[in-house]
Amino acid sequence: MPIGYLVPVALVAWCTVFALAPLRRPRFLGAMSFRSGLVLNELPFLAFGWLLVSTLSTLGQGDIDAPGGWATVGLAVLTTAGLVVVARRGLLAGPVVDRALAEGLGNGWRAAVDPDMAVRLRRRLPLARILFRPFFVRRRDVERLANIGYGDAGKRNLLDVYRRRSRPSDGPTLIHLHGGEYVSGRKNSQALPLIYRLASQGWVCVSANYRLRPAAQFPDHLIDLKKVIAWVREHGHDYGADPSVIFVAGSSSGGHLASIAALTPNDPAFQPGFEHADTTVTAAISLNGYYGNYYGQGSASSPLAYSRPDAPPFFIAHGDRDTMVLVENARLFAEKLRSTSSNPVVYAELPGAQHSFDLFHSLRFEAVVDAVEAFAAWVRTREKARKT
Repeated sequence: MPIGYLVPVALVAWCTVFALAPLRRPRFLGAMSFRSGLVLNELPFLAFGWLLVSTLSTLGQGDIDAPGGWATVGLAVLTTAGLVVVARRGLLAGPVVDRALAEGLGNGWRAAVDPDMAVRLRRRLPLARILFRPFFVRRRDVERLANIGYGDAGKRNLLDVYRRRSRPSDGPTLIHLHGGEYVSGRKNSQALPLIYRLASQGWVCVSANYRLRPAAQFPDHLIDLKKVIAWVREHGHDYGADPSVIFVAGSSSGGHLASIAALTPNDPAFQPGFEHADTTVTAAISLNGYYGNYYGQGSASSPLAYSRPDAPPFFIAHGDRDTMVLVENARLFAEKLRSTSSNPVVYAELPGAQHSFDLFHSLRFEAVVDAVEAFAAWVRTREKARKT
């Protein structure tokens, strides 16, 4: 029995099972499914390559002679079949987000996009990056200006600015908040493929820390995000941003914050000491976001409580296999927004996606990044038309 071959094959098989059929409840099994299957669910090609190389190597060394060895090869073959299913689900993200854009923006949305922006939407799938460099998110044409203070809470009130090294002026702004259930997480960790993509296209992107539990409670985290928006309005020009065009985005609990911030513009209850700052946003983007109540607090801590007719356009993406924030919550929020808001709501339910699908260059997240850029181009075109 080739133990050195069996153990890794069994580990990949274990992760493949949880990528294919994650357990939703009880919560500890949902968390185990998430941790076990996350990387493989987004990057099945890495596991397939490893299985292929290790199997060929073991066969070449003549270590598979006993029945147990051939049984391990059989397990590797079955696991490979499972990886094919995982990869196919990732490929389905492209058609799904295309349908979501057509449903949310209208079938003729692409023709309505400004021609200068539409040129950038014609892309090819970056297979080389997905296959060989999924963890490398930096781009040579983008610089990161790190640890800029926006409040008085020390390292929890620091932000990073991403912009093209050529330093263009009047670029639209993306503000992104990380996830971590309000107890962990940091800037410069999530949605980086999106941040670097937009920055390379002339955007000014901001990734910010915010205060965490238990030292902070709701609405402290939201107040921090409002401070970031106010900071962009005051200092954005210094970094090449157009402060009048702000997209607020977040992942997981960051999506919770981004959603409430977008739905509570200029609310003095969430702007103590800076009540007169303009905290309106152009649009909101929520990736695997949380939409429920905050740690047992009432409905006023949920984005559902703030749905309004003048809500800005929303882009919502959620995985149908998410075991940390169940997809039913995202569906409910999207339905509530659509029933009240006069602006578009794009809702993409991603087949096979788990929580935190926004960490790597994967088939799935590249499709989502394309869709976010298309959504933003449509929104910016409409805003430009309104100003002229």
